[in-house]
Amino acid sequence: MKNKFGFILVNPQLGENIGACARSMKNFNFKKLNIVSPKFAFPNHKTKVTSVGAYDIIDSAKVFKNIEEAINEFDIVISLSARRRDINKKHISFEDLKNILIKRATAKFGFMFGPESSGLTNKDISLSNFILQIPTSKNFKSLNLSHSVTIVCYEIFKVLNNKYFKKKGKSLKISPKFKIMSLIKHLTKLLETKDFFLPKEKKQSMLNNINNLIHRLEPNDKELRILASIISSLNKKKDKR
Repeated sequence: MKNKFGFILVNPQLGENIGACARSMKNFNFKKLNIVSPKFAFPNHKTKVTSVGAYDIIDSAKVFKNIEEAINEFDIVISLSARRRDINKKHISFEDLKNILIKRATAKFGFMFGPESSGLTNKDISLSNFILQIPTSKNFKSLNLSHSVTIVCYEIFKVLNNKYFKKKGKSLKISPKFKIMSLIKHLTKLLETKDFFLPKEKKQSMLNNINNLIHRLEPNDKELRILASIISSLNKKKDKR
């Protein structure tokens, strides 16, 4: 995928939040940060401190006077909103976003975030293609700016790096059936000496359940040996002194 991604922060109020946003962007390998009319001198000391190792993103961030200039380079702009807007704009989910990113594999995407206290205005949102709302509790929907950026970065990263999220496990060879049945035979003999299969008319049903249990486990050779040792140990009589 050759998508290009950028993050647009509109009228941010706290330098610490911009620093935290830059840090999250770098965590997920994003670099482009556009800032529209920050309410403080940018960058400031707090911005760099909270960015930790993402100084390069802070140093290369571009500051614009208005949103039109900040989004000019993008093909598709997606606005983030904590609430559903009653405007003629398509609201999308993260699953929709995934499909859009795949379908528009060469497009340049900009993700626009509003000021911490109020969010984007309807006028701001009118310049975007879609509205994306991060699912949260109905009782408290407002997210910190940097947290919102982190979640969006992560969701995009998942789409771009799907291989990292596929379940990986060491493939262990399952023991052949004859070994498993040998263990069950050994277990059955020991249980018979303990008069486990009572009443006798239920013995076959009980054996069926034992078979189902152990075969369903799909044990490997090492696990079979451990299980056999446990069974044998429980059958040993403790020395009396």
